[in-house]
Amino acid sequence: MSSMSVDGVRMNYHTAGSGPVLVAHPGGPGFDYAYLRSPELEKHFTVVYPEPVGTGASDRPAAYGLDTYVRFLAALIDHLGEERVHLLGHSHGGFVAQRYALEHPDRLAGLILYHTSPVADPEWWAAAMAGLNAYPGLYPDRPEAAGVPAAFQNALGAADDEQVSARLREALPVYFADFWARREEFADFLADVRICAEAATAPDAEPFDVRDRLGEITAPTVVISGRRDFICGPRWSVMLRDGIPGARLTVLEHSGHFGHVEQPAQFVRAITDLLPD
Repeated sequence: MSSMSVDGVRMNYHTAGSGPVLVAHPGGPGFDYAYLRSPELEKHFTVVYPEPVGTGASDRPAAYGLDTYVRFLAALIDHLGEERVHLLGHSHGGFVAQRYALEHPDRLAGLILYHTSPVADPEWWAAAMAGLNAYPGLYPDRPEAAGVPAAFQNALGAADDEQVSARLREALPVYFADFWARREEFADFLADVRICAEAATAPDAEPFDVRDRLGEITAPTVVISGRRDFICGPRWSVMLRDGIPGARLTVLEHSGHFGHVEQPAQFVRAITDLLPD
């Protein structure tokens, strides 16, 4: 583990693999970086995984929000000393990555927008909640599925890190294409999920929406989506592909929100086939 700081606030990061540098920003907000580890990706890139402020052993900032995450990401990339890096943003980390790409276009060798969206407004949220509430009906023979929507909503009001982590683990099956068929395979992944309650429940001042600025992104861009992703599925990824000049979209047919775990080889191929490494 290594660290750097901004105005006295320390952020840790972890490095693994070999090859060109790729910074992989986790989502949430507030998810600990470990869920995003990709041994397959580390065979092709030197992957730098930040522990965003508030998560893991990083310091807690005075305020959360996109401005904070983008500022710390920029400081980390400067700290790494690379002229240009590849940047992967997953889910909410994709919001951070899009903002960074717009503000620092000269620092990116490539951009991977992974299970994310160019907008997070009331319409986006309503669509996600409709998918969430429909989930139990997809698995009528699984009693645990019936409790997933309530667990998700309860997580939003959790009081501390342990409580939000425990509640979200109960809701995580909805994030997979078919959790129940591969439950044993994903058990360790589920058990290791850690979330910062302050970050997860701190709303941004404004809805995220960069749809009218996507044409300004100049980095070679790969968009990756999961066909069964209830929150950042193909509908939103198509907007990214259509809006970013030259962007290429790969839809992982048997994935939900965690394609790097559900279809790891296809996930990495989507990156290595389209971005020169």
